[in-house]
Formats: sequence, C-alpha cells, structure tokens
Amino acid sequence: MRKPTKPKGFPLPSTLQVIPGTERAQVAYPYYIQFSEADDERFWFYNSMHFPEPMSAFDMVTAEAAYCALGSANTRVHCLPTTLGIDHRIINGRVYIGGNAVTDPAEIARRTEQFQKRAFYYYENWERLYEQWRKKMLALIKDAQALPKPELPEFEPLANVHAGRGVASNHYLLDTYQRTLEGYFRMWHHHFEFLLLGYGAYLTFFGFCKKAFPEITDQTIARMVAGIEAEIFRPDEELRRLARCAVVLGVDAKFQDGLSAEAIIKSLQEAGEPGREWLMELETSRNPWFNINVGDGFYHYHRSWNDDLSMPFAGIPEYVRRVRAGESLERPVKKLQTERHQLIEDYRELLGTDEERAAYDQMISLAHRVFPYVEGHKFYCEHWYTNLFFNKIREFGALLATNNFFSDAEDVFHLTHYELEAAIIDLMTSWSSGSPPRGPAQWPKLVAERRAALKEWAKHETPPALGPVPDVIDDPAIVMLWGITRESLETWLRADSDEASNEIRGFAASSGVVEGPARIVKSVAEIGRLQKGDILVCPITNPTWAPIFQKIAGAVSDIGGSMSHAAIVAREFGLPAVVGTGNATARIKDGQRIRVDGGRGVITILQ
Repeated sequence: MRKPTKPKGFPLPSTLQVIPGTERAQVAYPYYIQFSEADDERFWFYNSMHFPEPMSAFDMVTAEAAYCALGSANTRVHCLPTTLGIDHRIINGRVYIGGNAVTDPAEIARRTEQFQKRAFYYYENWERLYEQWRKKMLALIKDAQALPKPELPEFEPLANVHAGRGVASNHYLLDTYQRTLEGYFRMWHHHFEFLLLGYGAYLTFFGFCKKAFPEITDQTIARMVAGIEAEIFRPDEELRRLARCAVVLGVDAKFQDGLSAEAIIKSLQEAGEPGREWLMELETSRNPWFNINVGDGFYHYHRSWNDDLSMPFAGIPEYVRRVRAGESLERPVKKLQTERHQLIEDYRELLGTDEERAAYDQMISLAHRVFPYVEGHKFYCEHWYTNLFFNKIREFGALLATNNFFSDAEDVFHLTHYELEAAIIDLMTSWSSGSPPRGPAQWPKLVAERRAALKEWAKHETPPALGPVPDVIDDPAIVMLWGITRESLETWLRADSDEASNEIRGFAASSGVVEGPARIVKSVAEIGRLQKGDILVCPITNPTWAPIFQKIAGAVSDIGGSMSHAAIVAREFGLPAVVGTGNATARIKDGQRIRVDGGRGVITILQ
C-alpha cells in the first residue's frame, strides 16, 4: 500500500480564468462569492456532488441558502468543536467550497463545552425533537402551498376597494416574493438542524471502531448502520406498488418501454374500471410521494415527478416484468438488518473490557437512532419544498414574460434573486405609474448572454480542487459526505501519472464484483441512455435515481465518501459501487468494459 505523503498543492484560484466571452455572465454572480486574491491561501474543492453542472444566476440561491444555514448550525447553534462553516465561490458556473477548521486547543476546548450542552440535549431527546421537526417542515410546506399566485389586474378588484383593504395588488407581488425567498432560506435551517449531528454520531462510532479494530474497513462500519427506513426511499417503493397493482388489475400490458406517460394514461382511461382504478392508485402515490425531483434539488430544471411523469413511468415497465416473473421487488431491508446485527455482535465479542463494550453499545445505538434522518430529511427539504419554491419563481417568470421582460417564463432563472426582486419592483412601479416598465429593454440581451455562457461553460472541465492542501480535514460533512481526506487528495494529485494504469481507486461503497459496459452519465438528461446490465459512471448519483438501479449492474462516481447519498443508496439496494474516484468519468470511455470491485474500492478497465 502506498504510504500517504504530504501532497503538493493544486492550482491557485487566481490562475483560473473566466472563459473568454462570458465575463459579463461571471460578474452577474454576487460579489461575495467571487474568488479574491486572499483565496489563494486556502484549500477549495469543486462541489460536483451537489453542483455537477454550471449554475444559472438564480439557481445559485440554492448554494447561498444552504451554506448560510450549514454554517449557522456548525458555528453558532451546535458549536462543533473542530470546524466552523463552509465558504463557497463560483467561477465559470462551477461552485467551489472550503471548510474552516478550528485548530487552537483552547478554542476547541471552549467550543466543546458549548457543544456538549447543545448536541447532547438533541441526542437525548432525538425522537421528540425529530417529530417536532417533521411538524415544522409540514407547516412550512403548507405555508408555501398557500402563497398566492402573482398577478396584476388592470384595475384593483372592487371587492378589495369596498373592503377598505388599503393596499393595492402590486404590493403583494413584493410581499409574496419576499415570503417565497424567506421560506426557502428558513427551510435550509430546518435541513441542517439535525444533519451534522447525525454525521457526528456516526463519525464518533467510526473513530471508535478504527481504534478498537485496526483492520476493519470503512465499508464494514457503514454496513453496521445499513437497512434504514427513510422517506427518501418511499417514492420508488410507490412505483413498485403501482407495478404490482397493474398486474393485479390486468392492465400491465399498457406499460411498455418507449411510451410516453401521457400515452399510457390515455390508454388506461380507455381501459374501463381496471384502468380507472389504477389511475386512482396513481393519485394516491402522487400526493405526497411524487413531490420528488429527478436531481438533488439544486437546479430549477430538475423537475418533480408530479411536474413531469416521464421519470417514474419509465421505471414501471421493468418492475412490471419482474412482477410477472415472480421476482420480489422489495428492497433487501431485512437482509441488511440481519447482516448488520451479526456484524455488530461479531465485533462486540472482540472487545476486551466491559467499559469498551458499554461504549460500543451506546455509540451504535445512537447511530441507529439518528441515521434515518441523514437520508429522510431530503424528501421534505431538497425535494418537496424545493419543488414548490422553484414553481413559485416560475409563476413570477410567467408574469414578467407576459409583460415582455423576456420571452419565456424559464428565462427568469437567468436573473439573480436580487435582480428578480428589482424586476418585480420595476413591474410594480410601472403598474402604479401607468408608464411602461424598463425591464423589456434591460433583460432580453442579458438573458441571452447568460444562456450562452452556461452552454460554453459546460464544454470546459474544471480542476477538482484549488490551493494548498490543508493539514487538517476535520469537518464531518466534508469527510463523510464528500469523501475529502488527505488520501483522496493525494489520489487526485496523482491523476495524470496514473493515466497509464488500468485501475482506478476510490471508496469501497457497497460490496460485490461485477463486469459490464460503462455508461458515462454526466447529467440527469442522459439517464435515458442506460441499458440493462450497464455500469453507471457519473459525477454523483442521488436517491431519486432508484428506478434506474434495477437496470444497472453497478455504479461508480467521481465524488462521495462512505456516507454519501450515492454510497448509502447503493448499499440499501445491494448494488456494487465505488465512490470518490476523483476522475472516473474522465478516464473511462463510454462503452468500455470495466470491472467494479465494491469491496476493495477498485475499478479495472478491461478494454
């Protein structure tokens, strides 16, 4: 095994150049997320896990709101002892992030005292606080659903005048927009209320196991918390249920590969009572479980299943075939739970003292209690609420397009959230004064420039990391979620020298060995290229891709740690997987035959 050495540095942020011709699109992003000279002194890495494609001007609010809330939780609320928040920057549409470590022993001790008062209370009252959290999220979702559609009548409705409301309709455009934005920022605070504590509990158990059992693998420890029940898996479970219903009702022949969702629904409407009964079952599944988008909640064009039924309907035909063949469609939860119980007992027996066994029991028990949140929260936050948020912004886009600010409602996502508020106020002022708005002369050219910039940026690769390699990487999210360690950074730095090798290494995410053709998928739009038996090679997967897991034989990702969503989902579905390779999508060619060893974390290019 190669002995880790102190890696050299990555390119400095100041050496990155804005792609010629896109300079105006770059400066549209807020000043506080542009790289500066001082940033050359810090380590940054490209967050391709959450932002694998160039980000439009408006969509950057997803990073801004998320990192604002994450930092608040780490730095001020739970007071993690060894890490503060995460800073983010953008260049050529690519989002880079950097952690802020706490290294001074006295400061760590001071923060530890605060952490124990705060985090331990959450751990002791986890179930009650988590139930309270669900109620808060459902109330926030209800509030978002109740926000009025932005409209401007020619004249104020007479009913409003007679009621003495005293506030004209144009004011409510600003009110609704600001409440929409405030709700989104609030959602991210809810998102991080528990998340880092969940990672922290697991990381504590992980550290104990590494010290107590020097030969134990990362994947073995991860398997001790496998077999979870979480809401994020429910949408795919609903598809399986609908496939069974189709067979029971005798309408399974209606589900054929290549047919659009609209065509299938039309044929079911014409199929008499069985077809109508299946469509009623569909409606039961849609609310709320189809409020899940096809990405991971950071791009406006990753629409929810409810907005676009093509993704869920594309998964049903294969499930139907498996039902007909008598196969079980169940996720192997019981098997995973049995395996984890045996692993826990086997390793417990290796401990030498009652004190060690008591600590071990306490830590694994806490990890089991908190871990479902690590995946479950995503359904409410990144999916259900985020879908409502983006669709409300679309309504503002439609209103502005109707008033000739730009040609299409989707163009609104080429404005920053600050610029959108300015455009709304422009329209409000125009409505009140009777003069034409200024927006129609302002926005069409800028929108066209920014749209072209996104297309240009997508053609260019970007370095996986920037700046000097840090001496300490202690942020539990960076280690467990992104898989950023000193060892992984060394692998990234060796990428050029390793190109002659036919092996690629990463984190052993989910055990099993499989061979097959590699299918490079760099965006959600390319998912349809996957065929039965392919090995998915991508920047990152997410839980909403579960319907395609029945097609693929294995999975490989560029980024991700042992507790990344990609790794967790692979284990839950028993899919051989290697994550955090750094550059698999660049080194493997589409269609090449490869072998994935998910137990060792090795991919071998066979041809």
